[in-house]
Formats: sequence, structure tokens, C-alpha cells
Amino acid sequence: MSSSRTSRRAVLTATIATGALLLTGCGGDSGDSAAAEGSDTRQVTDATGRKVQVPAAPQKVVALSEPTLDASLALGIEPIGTTAGRGQSGVSSYLADKAGKAEVVATVAEADMEKLAALQPDLILLDETTAVKGEVAKLQAIAPTVVTAKLNEDWTNAFTATADALNKKARATELLDGFEADVASTTKRLGSNAGAVVSVIRWQNGAPSVVGRGVGHVGATLTALGLDRPKDQQGTGTGHSEPVSLEKLSTIDGDWLFFGALGDKAVGEQAYEEAREVPNFGRLKAEQQGQVVVIDGSAWNSAGGPLAARVVLDDVTKALVS
Repeated sequence: MSSSRTSRRAVLTATIATGALLLTGCGGDSGDSAAAEGSDTRQVTDATGRKVQVPAAPQKVVALSEPTLDASLALGIEPIGTTAGRGQSGVSSYLADKAGKAEVVATVAEADMEKLAALQPDLILLDETTAVKGEVAKLQAIAPTVVTAKLNEDWTNAFTATADALNKKARATELLDGFEADVASTTKRLGSNAGAVVSVIRWQNGAPSVVGRGVGHVGATLTALGLDRPKDQQGTGTGHSEPVSLEKLSTIDGDWLFFGALGDKAVGEQAYEEAREVPNFGRLKAEQQGQVVVIDGSAWNSAGGPLAARVVLDDVTKALVS
């Protein structure tokens, strides 16, 4: 095992041991322990410290946040109810082909409790990326409710916690191992782009906003690849996105600029055409060198999990690996 994979396993093991932000369950993957004990439920402790009795093999899951939807689908579980993607009427476009049957019962701002209850779920998942985190008592009255992660949690920890709630920890480990291996492969093939400065912005209302800071699926993936960020995109952000005035357009520049909008790649292409009409956008080094990459903003510019991280990795690999 490589040193980076050994390090990750050590970090995850330590985090699980301390119980910080990860769930601790009574059963193993596929509910073997629960079955051995003759029980169809198991207890987990969620990110807020609540002890929740959940189904050992949930059948009717509602995922009320973008990361828990992403994680559930990555683990092979299609929720019956979910949230609309940020700035979209349906689920995030990068997940639409996998979650087409899920009924939208929430947005990042609120949940429709009546529609949610009508689904009769047996497990509700959410995290602190959604405002619905303040409605846990109401949700718990409908079905067992697990808050999988605090705000700004490392995406791999959040994913592992969601997997634990779904009794799919072994599968989560497999997915993370595969992702790490692909990150290592791309890192070795970056060539002249090794250590490149990569900017990530969302164009909205005629101006850019910085996204992807910190340890979310964008920031963590770029860091794992050994890529740098512009000065104003380093560290942890103050919110999901941080507007940048057109007077400070130069601060979003980098060797590469990954450019998106709230929506799919087609929406991003439209926004890019708009941005190119803005004075000084053409002076950006990335624009002059033809190194602006239009991305699917639904995957890059929202909160996400392993499927979104895979989109990020694939896009970076395609653009930077010669």
C-alpha cells in the first residue's frame, strides 16, 4: 500500500476511534451482525451526537442534501426522495441519470414535510450543507433521521459516515481506495502541469464567485493532485461561494481556470460567452492561453460526494494530462 493510502487509512481509523463526526454502528456491511443478533435495526451515533436506531437494510431512503444523495447513489442505493440541486428544479444534473425516480421533496433551503411524509421513508439522511438541519426533530417524527456530517467536513469522512448509516462501509472503502489509486495515477502524469495554479469559479449574475475551497470534493481533490490555488482560493471559505467584484477579476486568474455556472455544462458554456464580453476577462492568463475549461457546474459548484469528486478528477485529468 502506498504511503498516501496508508496515511488516509490511518486518519480514517483515528477518526472512527474518537467518534468525531463519523457514525459508529453496531453492524457490519450488509447487516451481517444485525442478522446474527436476530434484529433488523442497528444503532448509530450521528454527527450531532444523537443515537439513532436505523434499519439494518433500509429500503426507502430519503436523502435531503446533495452529498447524501451523491453518496447513496455511489453505494448503489437510489433514494425514493431527495433534494433539488443547488439552483436547479430537479436533482443535480450530473446525478439525473442515476436518481431519475427520486421525488424531489426539498431544496437546500427547506423541505416539504407533507410530501416527504407521504413517501413513508424508513431512513432520512442529511448533513449541515442544507438548512433542513434545523428541522431534525420534525424529520425524526417521520422516520429515523441521521445527520451524517457537520458543515465543512472532509468529503471522505462525510461519505464514510453516510455509508455507515446505510450499512455499506465496506463498499465505501472500496470506492475510496479506487479513487485514491486514480488520483495517484493522474498525479504521475501531470508532466509540465505538476503544481499548476488552478482556479475554480462559478459565474452568476454577471460576475464570478469563488467555489471549491477547503476539504470539499473539489478542494481536497485538487490538493491530493498536488495542484495549487490562487491566493484568494486558499484555506477554508467563509461560505459555499464567495462573490468576487469585477474590479478584482485578476484575483481569479491561474494557469488553468475551471469555469462553471449553476447548472450543467451547457449552462456553463452560455455563462462563458457572457464572461468573455466583460472588460478585462480577456486579460486573464488562463483565457489568453486557451486554458479555461468549462465544467458541469452541478458537479463542481455544489456540495458533493464521491460521484462529484470523480467528475472533478476526470475533468482535471482530461485537461491537464497531455
